[in-house]
Amino acid sequence: MNGKLKIAVLTGGIGSERDISIQSGHCISQALIAGGFDVVTADIQPDNLDILEDNSIDVFFPALHGKFGEDGRLQQILQDKSLIYSGSGPAESKLAFDKMASKKLFAEAGLATPAAIEFNADSDIRQLEKQLKLLADVYVVKPIREGSSVGVRIVTDVQEVISTAEQTLKEFGDCMIEQFIPGKEITVGILEEQTLPIIEIRSKTGFYDYQAKYIDEQTEYLFDTINQPALITQIEQDAMDCFRALGCRQFARVDFILSDEPIAYALEVNTIPGFTTHSLLPKAAAKSGLTMSDLCSKIVEGAHFPLVRH
Repeated sequence: MNGKLKIAVLTGGIGSERDISIQSGHCISQALIAGGFDVVTADIQPDNLDILEDNSIDVFFPALHGKFGEDGRLQQILQDKSLIYSGSGPAESKLAFDKMASKKLFAEAGLATPAAIEFNADSDIRQLEKQLKLLADVYVVKPIREGSSVGVRIVTDVQEVISTAEQTLKEFGDCMIEQFIPGKEITVGILEEQTLPIIEIRSKTGFYDYQAKYIDEQTEYLFDTINQPALITQIEQDAMDCFRALGCRQFARVDFILSDEPIAYALEVNTIPGFTTHSLLPKAAAKSGLTMSDLCSKIVEGAHFPLVRH
C-alpha cells in the first residue's frame, strides 16, 4: 500500500529555524523512502509553492519549524486547496505557536503553567515594574511566536528584565515575561492519541537553548529518571490535556518544567517538532520501539486514511 502513496515533504521556509527544518525534512524523506513511499522533498517559501500544484502528491508532510510553517499559515493554504497533509490544522497550529494564547488555554483546562505577563509596544513600564515584583524573583523573557528557544533569556533583575524585553520586542515582536520555575526540563511526545516515553533533558549549560538543542553533543536525553508511577501517569495525562486543549491532531511534543514539589508546569506544545538526529520526538518513538521509518510512516498513514484522520 505504501508504495502507491506519493509524499511531498515540505521543508525550509522563512523562519529562524530554516536550517533545522531542512535537516528535519531530509531525515523524514529518508525515513519515508525506507518505508517504501515515493517521496519528493520541496524547499518552499510563501512565494514558492509550486509543489502544491502537483496533482500526483497523495500526502503533504510539512516539516517547517517556526514562522509560516508552524503558525498555521501553511496549513491554511493546504486546507484551502483541499490537500491532504499531516499534523494539526491552521487554527490549532496558530494557537500552539502563540505561547500566551496557549498558556491561557492550559490554565482554563486546569493545568499548571508558569505565570506570565505579555510585553508589547503598548506596555506601561511603570505598571510593569509593579507587576514584575509580584510575579517572581527570576524571570524568563521569550518571544511569543518563535520556536527552538530562539531569543529566550533568563534574567534576575527587574530593570534588566525590562531592557531585555524591550530588546526582544525589537528583534522578534511581542514577547512575554514568565515566572522562572526551577526544576527538570522534561518533554512528552504524542503520536496518534498515545503518549510516548517521557524524556528528561540535561544541558551542560543548565539551559536548553538553541545551542544545546542542535549543536552541543554533551546535552543528555534521559529516560526513566522519574520513578513514581503516579507522577508518570499524571505527566502523561497533563500532556494529553495540553494537546487536546489546543485541539491538536496526530502528533506533537509537549514541554514541561517539573518542579521539586513535584508539579509539571506546561510551557508549550510544538505542533511540528524536530525530526533531526538530535530531536526528541524520534528519540521517544525509538524508546517505545518505533524506528524513524515507523514514526514517519504512521504519521503519513494517519493523515491519508479517513478512519484515522480527524
